[in-house]
Amino acid sequence: MVSERIKKMKPSATLAQSSKIAELREQGIHIIGFNVGEPDFDTPVAIVEKGKEALQKGLTRYTPGPGMIALRQEICRKFKREYQLEYDYQDVVVSSGAKQALTNALMALVNPGDEVIIPTPCWVSYIEMVKLADGVPILVKTKEENGFALDMEAIKKAVTHKTKAIMINSPNNPTGAVYTEEHLKQLGELAVKEDFYIISDEVYERLVYDRVKNCCVGALSPAIREKTITINGVSKAYAMTGWRIGYAVGPRAIIKAMGDYQGHTTTSPNTPAQYAAIEAIANGDQKAEMMRQAFDERRVYLVNRLKQMAGIQCNMPKGAFYVMPNITAYFGKSTNKRMIQTTTDLADYLLEEAHIAVVAGEAFEAPSHLRISYSNSMENIQEGMDRMEQALRRLK
Repeated sequence: MVSERIKKMKPSATLAQSSKIAELREQGIHIIGFNVGEPDFDTPVAIVEKGKEALQKGLTRYTPGPGMIALRQEICRKFKREYQLEYDYQDVVVSSGAKQALTNALMALVNPGDEVIIPTPCWVSYIEMVKLADGVPILVKTKEENGFALDMEAIKKAVTHKTKAIMINSPNNPTGAVYTEEHLKQLGELAVKEDFYIISDEVYERLVYDRVKNCCVGALSPAIREKTITINGVSKAYAMTGWRIGYAVGPRAIIKAMGDYQGHTTTSPNTPAQYAAIEAIANGDQKAEMMRQAFDERRVYLVNRLKQMAGIQCNMPKGAFYVMPNITAYFGKSTNKRMIQTTTDLADYLLEEAHIAVVAGEAFEAPSHLRISYSNSMENIQEGMDRMEQALRRLK
């Protein structure tokens, strides 16, 4: 029998949906995917060449468990260049993707029964990660009418003597919200005062729009820096999801504990991918900006199309590559085949009838919304919105 730990864990809704989509595509059905959280661009050529060069030179052996020193030093230069933060390579651990870095942080920090605050809507894995670390997820809602901004009063009320950390994600998956410096400073000061950690997932940091500036929490003050573990990676900014390189930067004692834990799970990350990551962080900004501009154009088009559909409300996101339309106007509507009572019902309907894949909001603690990713070509977005509009008109 499987462990109680695994029994309590909910499988990833997005991965489960991917399996269903694969089956439909195997049948020859053209599915337009708005469900995947990864750039649709190829990894820039210069980055690929660095990975190939490592392979050709035989650089395929283990690196130090926390990652290559050269890569960790490059990450330190990034933080100095962009945020005027001084870190040593020993303050950095490189992992097999940002998801592993998040898991490492929780395993290093959380004791059984410790509470971890999570603003919602949130990424599907946060809650399960906390539970797998024997922690207790404490969910604090954000409000659509406030652009899904942090609700600092609600967070303050959620803090108890058991609070060990808060997990935040800005720019945010799934809402596209970008938390303000004012709110993040308030959060940082609260963490210092109440003695808990901020696990700040900043993997979408380069994907911000409308002249909005991303704020690195650890840069807000020396005291806040000591309570912050910053999680990042190369996947979203440089179209390197499959290379599986993420990292964490923070207080040395916590980073060392994370590295020690990683040493007993996966050890060092993929070696050629680490060489490619050095190139990405050092020289990839121009290509990253080109991708950001393309996402921006798609974002505006997608939101405008959604707002033209009867009954749909949709905020204009300021970051990442997701929108979250409110679709409650369709609850209670039906066709001859099905009744729409939840966002899961509507997502299933759109997959089967319109052959577009969107993610039900229930997966993100957002039962009134769908998540639609615009990490797809403009051509596919246009056709997908046409299909969606036609399918919604058939619901009565």
